[in-house]
Amino acid sequence: MTTSAFKIVSALLPMWFALAAAPVQAETGQASNSKAAMCIGCHGIPGYQASFPEVHRVPMISGQNAAYIASALKAYRKGDRKHPTMKGVAAPLSDQDIADLSAFYEAQAPRTQPLPATPAQPPSAHVGELLKRANCVSCHGENFSKPIDPSYPKLAGQHPDYLYVALKAYQTKGNPQVGRANPIMGGMALQFSHAELKELAQYIGSLPGELRTVPQSRFR
Repeated sequence: MTTSAFKIVSALLPMWFALAAAPVQAETGQASNSKAAMCIGCHGIPGYQASFPEVHRVPMISGQNAAYIASALKAYRKGDRKHPTMKGVAAPLSDQDIADLSAFYEAQAPRTQPLPATPAQPPSAHVGELLKRANCVSCHGENFSKPIDPSYPKLAGQHPDYLYVALKAYQTKGNPQVGRANPIMGGMALQFSHAELKELAQYIGSLPGELRTVPQSRFR
């Protein structure tokens, strides 16, 4: 390498390193809308039900925290979350694709009225004890829709049957098709019976929240 070429490369190195370290910038326009085409077949149909690992409504993701959606997609891509369909969707996604999709769904269906700081509908004494034992509000917020970290999900108003299946997945070990590897959620879920998990899911899903299913036009 000549001296002049070495000087040029040396001058460009800081810029290259800066670009490599820069966070992925999300897009919310037409590019993201196009990438979401693979998602709308399930998440763009109100009340749509999945049949694996059991029949349940697919989660509402419009209005969900972008950081959580990104975290979930990366977990499916890596295999920390086991689900054949979601693995197939997430596996080919780049970090840029994930950032775009996450921002796209976070921006959908904004709520016009702010949620109350605490649920207007208090839990029963029994469910209140379960919530206290799980310490849900310490991560997901008093109203279950304002988590302390954006990489945690909003839960209020989510489909109860999906919440129940998701909670059970944290209890599942050694199954190549089902399960979620998360030490915090795993430790929380393992202390409950399935009946208790269903009670938690029913209550949290009954609360007002910011999650929505935005119907997609069949003409795209």
